[in-house]
Amino acid sequence: MENDGKKFSLHARIASFKPAIHGIKFVLMNEHNIRIHLGAALTAIILGFIFNIGKVEWLVILLCIGLVMTLEVLNSAVEKLVDLVSPGKNEKARLVKDIAAGAVLIAAVISLIAGLIIFIPHAIATGK
Repeated sequence: MENDGKKFSLHARIASFKPAIHGIKFVLMNEHNIRIHLGAALTAIILGFIFNIGKVEWLVILLCIGLVMTLEVLNSAVEKLVDLVSPGKNEKARLVKDIAAGAVLIAAVISLIAGLIIFIPHAIATGK
């Protein structure tokens, strides 16, 4: 890996987070679907505390949340890039956007199923 002769700088590493944080803030402020996913994530976290789920269950929940959120951010990036490259109506551009959105949908559905597998037995056991 090439480092262009630059020495490691903690300040530069910390500063490199700024564009990433800007991108996340942009998506949170401008994309409605990520707010829906955040609501689902918050619900799963609250249920995790209510049912006192185990470590492995927490890992599954957190991985699902991370996967869905990551794919939603990437989907937003794909949409912005496609709009930049192909601003007019274009069937191929629409298909690219649909495929990216499909990836988010797959992750969201699998995450919902994982959540149901985790939380339904706890709900039955506690009578909640």
